[in-house]
Amino acid sequence: MFDKRRPLSYKEQKNQRHQLRWILLWFLVLFVIYNALTSFFFSMRVLENDTMQPGLRAGDQFIFSSYAVHSLLADLNIPGESTPFKRGNIVLIDMSRKNPLSLPARLLDGVVRFFTAQRISLVSGEDHFYVKRVIGLPGDEITMTNFVVRIRAKGDSFNLTEFERSERPYVPTIPQVPALWDESIPFSGNMDRIILGEDECFVLSDDRSNTNDSRTWGPVPVEIITGKVLFRYWPVTRLGRP
Repeated sequence: MFDKRRPLSYKEQKNQRHQLRWILLWFLVLFVIYNALTSFFFSMRVLENDTMQPGLRAGDQFIFSSYAVHSLLADLNIPGESTPFKRGNIVLIDMSRKNPLSLPARLLDGVVRFFTAQRISLVSGEDHFYVKRVIGLPGDEITMTNFVVRIRAKGDSFNLTEFERSERPYVPTIPQVPALWDESIPFSGNMDRIILGEDECFVLSDDRSNTNDSRTWGPVPVEIITGKVLFRYWPVTRLGRP
């Protein structure tokens, strides 16, 4: 009868240590590959709210492209498009980029996100990731009337609606405004003319009733737009590019 309490021989102990080292090595390799992919090529995110209704819903899960490589090329002054996204694209905004983490904190944050499937981060207890739609690009002149934006692109002499300028069709949720609506409130549907800077974009929620976007933040720096929606993988009933 095999005795489980029998002391392991030196050879058996050596084999166990060898197996443990291989397990740790494979874990390290997977962790490095995972962080390289999610840092430079894509990330997976869950939409936590209904600010992008009707097209996107809370609980939808997406694969986002990463703009890390594009940012690196821009820093190296390698010629290319000034922004890797277009008007109408749904993008991921990372507000934590305004106060970046130190290298040790980023590594620890990567470990936490690895074990929690991207659901928990060490950045802060407050929300810092936002999913929005790009409406205006650097240099655009924009105005808003009744929650719809009109855009005069840099160098153009005419205005077009955001839908005419967009790469893909979309239908935002336009709220019914009460007769005594105060135009000074942050979520107003009207906005005077502004001209975006050379490193600024204007982003909006598809549900334009009461959600934070460039109406409350103002134009956002291009550098904090970290990715673009590539694919919705959950729920399976709405699989595909949104």
